[in-house]
Amino acid sequence: MPANRAKKWLRDRPEIEAIFACVCDLNGTLRGKRVPVDHADNVVEGGMRMPLSVVGVDIWGEDIENSELLFETGDSDGLCDFTGRDLLPITWSKRPTAMAMLWMRREDGTPFEGDPRRALGRIADRYKARGLTPVVATELEFYLCDPSGDRPDAPRSPVTGKRLDTDDVLSLDELQHFDGFLNDVYDACAAQGIPADAAISENGAGQFEINLKHVGDPLRAADDAVLFKRVVRGIARKHGYAGTFMAKPYGDRAGSGLHVHFSLLDEHGDNVFDNGGEEGSPLMHNAVAGLLATMQENSLTFAPHENSYRRLMPGTHAPTKAAWGYENRTAAIRIPGGSHKARRIEHRVAGADANPYLVLTSILGGALIGIENDMVPPPAIVGDAYRLDLPHLALDWASAIDAFARGKHVPEVFSKRLQTMLVECKTQESKRFGRHVTDFEYHSYLEVV
Repeated sequence: MPANRAKKWLRDRPEIEAIFACVCDLNGTLRGKRVPVDHADNVVEGGMRMPLSVVGVDIWGEDIENSELLFETGDSDGLCDFTGRDLLPITWSKRPTAMAMLWMRREDGTPFEGDPRRALGRIADRYKARGLTPVVATELEFYLCDPSGDRPDAPRSPVTGKRLDTDDVLSLDELQHFDGFLNDVYDACAAQGIPADAAISENGAGQFEINLKHVGDPLRAADDAVLFKRVVRGIARKHGYAGTFMAKPYGDRAGSGLHVHFSLLDEHGDNVFDNGGEEGSPLMHNAVAGLLATMQENSLTFAPHENSYRRLMPGTHAPTKAAWGYENRTAAIRIPGGSHKARRIEHRVAGADANPYLVLTSILGGALIGIENDMVPPPAIVGDAYRLDLPHLALDWASAIDAFARGKHVPEVFSKRLQTMLVECKTQESKRFGRHVTDFEYHSYLEVV
């Protein structure tokens, strides 16, 4: 039993003093309580209580004004179930602590449909009912920054002391200069069971990408991505940096993406996307068609913030149009080459700032719609997707919010509760951003217009 395993884990580690009991909110932020270790039984046995609204707060952690969830229930508590993932040691804290991953249910025992992890769980169950298992991997890009100023700047090399100032893609020197940070990240990932794979230096100064290995459980894959982001930020602070997964922290440098690779296995463990050739099976084509049909209305889950839309620009290695192609990185959906036995889909839309649970729910849910309805995609594109006349992804945050609110297929993937909560959350954030005037606006307009 997971609870018993967790208790044994703690008995074997008497140095642990406290547990951070956490749920994930709509923005992908972990929220919860610091619990003394002698109260661990309450955490792992499902006795922890938190307001259901905690998963729906805005990016600043504030309640959503006029939320029907708050007023309908009087901001009632829910119960937090232990997800069953092993307790996770926090290696960058000053005192020995651990983390417990939880998800929410109502008082009557039913899963809380506004919890983003529950949303992904529902989609995973639908695949299971069809005898299919999604095998998922993620690729996460991030920047290390110097946090000493008012705005982030590229970090200084621990070896030379010089600030990075070039976009030195696939630089071995950059990897070696920051090997102290990277080694600690890999050690923390190993301690938390996060399957970290290859690391590369990316296109931006101080930008890195670390791939997470394929796992045959979408919930586990999303957990890994959420935990990985927290590991990077924690280890970065330990080394005197800030780690950021903002989609576009610098206007003139590459954005950071969350690319998702997935295939589907049948009950015999065979890859149902594999037809023995390069083109992939008809079922893979059904999945691609479903992804294209739902991509525009689900843009909000892939690009959930004001800053997200600075990344989705033509010619930036980030997609702007709903298109698919073979070995084509200008397309939103890429079918990678290689052995036909590993035939899979790469979804390239999401920014690193997105909530991995919502991203995987949108992707796997969209693919499932295509499979269930035997959809057929348009021909795969050849060449530069930016130059072709194709359906465009949401051009801005407001359009994405509206598309998600009105989306034809959204209720087939997400509960009405979560749809409403995400729209209310993003609308509140958008209004607050709209009240702030930037320094660049003052520079451009103050004494000119």
